[in-house]
Amino acid sequence: MSSRLIIGILASFLVLNSCIHIENSYSVLPPGPWRGVLKLPLSETPSELQTSEYKEFEQAKHYRELPFNFEVVYSTPDSFHIEIINGTERIIVTDIQHGIDRRTAKDTLIINFPAYDTYIKATYEENFLEGYWQVNYKDNYRIPFIAFQGQKHRFSKSTELADTQINGDWKTTFDYNKEDPYEAIGVFEQKGDKLSGTFKTETGDYRFLDGTVQGKKFFLSCFDGSHAFLFTGKKTKEDEIVGKFYSGNHYESDWIAIPKSAKDELGNPYDLTKATTIESIDFEFKNSEGKMIKLTNENYNGKPKLINIMGTWCPNCRDETDFLKKNYKKIQKNNIEVLSICFERYKDEGKSLAAIQRYKDHMEVPWEMLYGGYANKKEAAEKVPFIEHVLSYPTLLFVDKNNKIQHIHTGFNGPATAEFQNFETEFYETLNTIN
Repeated sequence: MSSRLIIGILASFLVLNSCIHIENSYSVLPPGPWRGVLKLPLSETPSELQTSEYKEFEQAKHYRELPFNFEVVYSTPDSFHIEIINGTERIIVTDIQHGIDRRTAKDTLIINFPAYDTYIKATYEENFLEGYWQVNYKDNYRIPFIAFQGQKHRFSKSTELADTQINGDWKTTFDYNKEDPYEAIGVFEQKGDKLSGTFKTETGDYRFLDGTVQGKKFFLSCFDGSHAFLFTGKKTKEDEIVGKFYSGNHYESDWIAIPKSAKDELGNPYDLTKATTIESIDFEFKNSEGKMIKLTNENYNGKPKLINIMGTWCPNCRDETDFLKKNYKKIQKNNIEVLSICFERYKDEGKSLAAIQRYKDHMEVPWEMLYGGYANKKEAAEKVPFIEHVLSYPTLLFVDKNNKIQHIHTGFNGPATAEFQNFETEFYETLNTIN
């Protein structure tokens, strides 16, 4: 055997051997961008998009895609977190478990969203995840989930360029073909075929929506661990959009929109809910540890108060909680106390109290969070009879030192909206009236 051949064999062996011993710089999932998909059942209800290319693409797969993007980020080779991406928002998720599932003998990942009492469970193989998203407080609520590493696009890769502009504000009516339609304002920002925005309603916004424009059609989605939203739309005329809204696998709505005029405004959030009495109010509920808390307790006696009616399952409520937390020290400097009354999706009290405590711990909420009852709005209104109805979660009551309601703010349009920028100024102006 020639010396050159021997050298060649040795060199090949060294290269192969070195390849065999190269170790990944990560321990579980490959770092970088991922594309997740929740697989929704196809609707039997026809829509304006029934013959679209994207619809036909979905039918070929036998499910409707609700996509979202996330990134796997390692701080060390053995420690990582996930950042869910919706537009400009990044939701950091650190409560992640991984290992061999004894029942399936497969590598399994559990991504917990403790504030919302939901999780994703999936098996993983190098660059692919497959499993489901589970909502604990709903009976048998589970949506199939898959994810692919290295994919940055959100909706289908299309060569069809944007052939329409929907930039700006649109007066929108959801359920326009049903007995109880409701109004919203669609706020869209389009840059080429990239689309972002949200829908504002009187009870809150649909948070950060992210998507694309393909021809005259567009697609937007949002997933935050609590809500899974998908919007499809089509420009049918220069001044008209029709579309579909899907919330998870349990709700569909047809919607229609026209360009917003100056008169097309939603109701003033301070006028939507009224107090039923001008007298002092009182209530008594359990806190997250099961202790009874009364509004006239010594801790709150003679102090103005903010009473936040909410649910731990509600992203708009979380936005308001974040706002109150950010401003809590300043609120307390004015000798004002904060209380939350939580109406939960569990009918079981024990599970509800556990959800509230988990939320309180995860969010590091420094004030008392009380259990009001089940999140049915009619039942909730019976528990807080000092307001005429519970129109929205959240609802914020401004109560003076004599326990008299002075103002009520309904809903919460969060950081995905322009209203959020003005809310802090209005909030303190209102707060100053109850000192």
